[in-house]
Amino acid sequence: MVKTVLNTTATLGEGVFWHPKENKVYWVDIYGKEIHATDPKTGSNQTYKLPEYVGTIAPIRSGGLLVALENGVVVLDTETGGFSSVLELEKDKTDNRFNDGKCDPKGRFWLGSMCRQGLNATGALYSIEADMGYVKRAEHITVSNGITWSLDHKTMYYIDSPTRKVVAYSYDVETGTISNPIKVIDIPDEFGFPDGMTIDNEGMVWIALWGGSAVSRWNPDTGELIQKIMVPAPHVTSCAFGGDDQCKLFITTAREGLTEAQLAEYPLSGSLFNIDLPVGGPEVFFFNESIDPNH
Repeated sequence: MVKTVLNTTATLGEGVFWHPKENKVYWVDIYGKEIHATDPKTGSNQTYKLPEYVGTIAPIRSGGLLVALENGVVVLDTETGGFSSVLELEKDKTDNRFNDGKCDPKGRFWLGSMCRQGLNATGALYSIEADMGYVKRAEHITVSNGITWSLDHKTMYYIDSPTRKVVAYSYDVETGTISNPIKVIDIPDEFGFPDGMTIDNEGMVWIALWGGSAVSRWNPDTGELIQKIMVPAPHVTSCAFGGDDQCKLFITTAREGLTEAQLAEYPLSGSLFNIDLPVGGPEVFFFNESIDPNH
């Protein structure tokens, strides 16, 4: 049964992850220009305001967050709320903004851009290294969205939402090189569009369904749907495992694009949810973990 963790009205909730050191759920409201840190046990919620749309966030090994804004990356000090720019990207592409992303098993920050209107394939996928050097890994992307890695770190799964597909790349954990993209999952039209994605401890992928009022579990080896869990909001945007035993799936939702009638029917749209599952998932990867001498 899906439970409401935080009853709120995010325009475009996204980018959820569980911080195992802080026991909080971090997530963003892209259009609200906000980052939220929610304690699911107490219901308390801390909000950080940013000057631009917030595409996605990732925890840094030494503390704080890496934050993708519209055309660059900043480091947010979660103690003070202060932030500093560390990288500008795609400043020349005014019709683009950054959207989803997360860190890989080696601690690189993967970050995708999208056409603001979601119509043209002007986006790209980048990986950002510890020294803020970056590599463009893929291009001709329309709406860069879900990304996750197989348990053996040999495959990267990736979603460009309008394609309604999950693509598997061969992935080299040491170099970050991706190659040989193959389609592994087709999302039926009636399910809506695939959005955020994560992986569980059995190697199955969980995909949030925009316009589909659900999170869904798929076998990436066979392409088959295993499970679909309904969420009381039409636009389900991202999901991530967390909680004390990593067996809670946290789920973000959005109000963007809903009619007054839909908002009346789904008043919890924009809220943060979770569900207890029999299978858990790996902890979030931190930025730069591969070269932290204390790790």
